[in-house]
Amino acid sequence: MLTEKQVLGIVPFARSTLWLMEKDGRFPKGRYSLNTRRKLWYEDEVVAWQVAMDGQGPHRRRRRAKKTKPAKQTD
Repeated sequence: MLTEKQVLGIVPFARSTLWLMEKDGRFPKGRYSLNTRRKLWYEDEVVAWQVAMDGQGPHRRRRRAKKTKPAKQTD
């Protein structure tokens, strides 16, 4: 089981984004621990989510770098 701090160390987004993605069903749901009263995530679910996101990588659009025009030389 992973704590929120551990999950945020693995995934590249902010705490608020984690909660929104979980609410929208785009990230595995955490469960509350009865003895610690903290929200925890199963490590295998987080890793499976990561693998699924890595598989989508080549299909996502990437921004192209802006081409800079060469400066005109004056003699």
